[in-house]
Amino acid sequence: MMHKTGKELLRDSFLNKGTAFTFEERKKYGLIGLLPPQVEDIETQSKRVYSQLSQKSSDIEKRRYLTEIFNDNKTLFYHVFKEHTEELIPIVYDPIIAESIEQYSDQYVSGDGAVFLSIDNPDDIEISLKNGADDRDIKLIVVTDAEGILGIGDWGVNGVDIAVGKLMIYTAAAGINPKSVLPVVLDCGTNNEKLLESPLYLGNRHERVYGDRYYDFVDKFVKTAEKLFPNMYLHFEDFGRSNAANILKKYQKTYPVFNDDCQGTGIITLGGLLGAMKLNNEKLTDQRYLCFGAGTAGAGITERIYKEMVSQGLSEEEAKKHFFMVDRQGLLFEDTEGLTPEQRPFARKRSEFEHSEKLDNLRDVVFAVKPTILVGTSTVPNSFTEEIVKGMASWCEHPIIFPLSNPTKLAEAKAKDLIEWSDGRAMVATGIPSEPVEYNGVKYEIGQANNALIYPGLGLGAIATGAKLVTDDMISAAAHALNDFIVPQEGAAVLPPVSKLAQFSETIAVVVGKCVIEQGLNRVAVSDIEKTIEENIWQPEY
Repeated sequence: MMHKTGKELLRDSFLNKGTAFTFEERKKYGLIGLLPPQVEDIETQSKRVYSQLSQKSSDIEKRRYLTEIFNDNKTLFYHVFKEHTEELIPIVYDPIIAESIEQYSDQYVSGDGAVFLSIDNPDDIEISLKNGADDRDIKLIVVTDAEGILGIGDWGVNGVDIAVGKLMIYTAAAGINPKSVLPVVLDCGTNNEKLLESPLYLGNRHERVYGDRYYDFVDKFVKTAEKLFPNMYLHFEDFGRSNAANILKKYQKTYPVFNDDCQGTGIITLGGLLGAMKLNNEKLTDQRYLCFGAGTAGAGITERIYKEMVSQGLSEEEAKKHFFMVDRQGLLFEDTEGLTPEQRPFARKRSEFEHSEKLDNLRDVVFAVKPTILVGTSTVPNSFTEEIVKGMASWCEHPIIFPLSNPTKLAEAKAKDLIEWSDGRAMVATGIPSEPVEYNGVKYEIGQANNALIYPGLGLGAIATGAKLVTDDMISAAAHALNDFIVPQEGAAVLPPVSKLAQFSETIAVVVGKCVIEQGLNRVAVSDIEKTIEENIWQPEY
């Protein structure tokens, strides 16, 4: 039931239908004379939007146009997005969102419905969240402090776009009702000199705050949000490496929280590795895993794969022997200075290597440990060289190589090169969309290790059942569910295509929902999980 009329109704992006308001509705809601006379259906509106979109000269212009539609009519925006999901995800989110973030303050028009919280005004948290919610029942918040945005680093308040974009994916992929979501940015300052010197920068103009004051601010936000929105699922996004894991660990046994960098990238990478195992008929517990880039994402992936090896029967001590982490210093050893708590369990003993002091670069580490799996989260472009790839192909039949860094300019390698250098034997997944590779008469599909394949379904399953917590079992179940979509054949991708995103988001939600119920963590009574999930999927229709 609409409680707004006239221009106020047209300005409400949740209620606005534009030219789809019928004659009866126009009369009832005071819209006579405020719209062109023709009444259209959403399919006609959608065709117009897509036609205009196709005429834009660049992807960033396409994103700006879609944002205008989003802020005007959310139902129409999601109708278009759902119809063209595979094409529009790179525009709405990664990699084009990086360009949008960099230009956010310069191009600012509106806040896109986000809530801006300043560390300089912690007492405003509650009123800010109430204003942002506007009496809506918020069930999902994506929050960022924007210190570690994708591969571009600290972008301060500009990083709010990452929270907005992430929620767009949740709705397009898993049907999370847009009226129940809220993007939030924690403005804790920035160390980005370019922003601090810009007269147009919209965030706090001071260096980033760390330590107790920072953690007290985060804590006040979490507790206030949980008080205001008791059915909320809280998604942390792109926090810096010194804080991300600490925050997750602090709240994961108290509230239903999820960190996409610590956990999401790990789930999708595990899903890809399980896909490779299925295609190659191999065991994960037989692999040697090398991660290049040991920050938040790299350490999170390593932890997830390690837990999977343990769940498949290895002891904790035996499983750790399968892992090698390489960062700026080279191979991480127990005596490496500055190890994070997440890196320390996987640091090696120098006594394992005859010349450990020489293992200060990726190339030498690869040839010393002979990994069968090489995963990149380093943001060091072209670091997976032809020599490294051919080396791996010499000691394993199907080297598994995932250059996951994004955007495109920061990728460790191109899929085409990996296929050619390995004579078509590498199992490849990339962090960015990659076209199929034709090689020796075979068409190799390249899986995209896009977290969007996982986190929307995981969130839907948790929200629909009212999960009290997000557990490792739920996360593992989500990764394994992807494997059902892998069909063994020559050139097959290790991950299912983004074109089936809605289908397997629902499948993952059901699997996760079952896991929630089995663990007794559901706050919603569920007799039929498939029906419950289906009832929680919002459709972009008037």
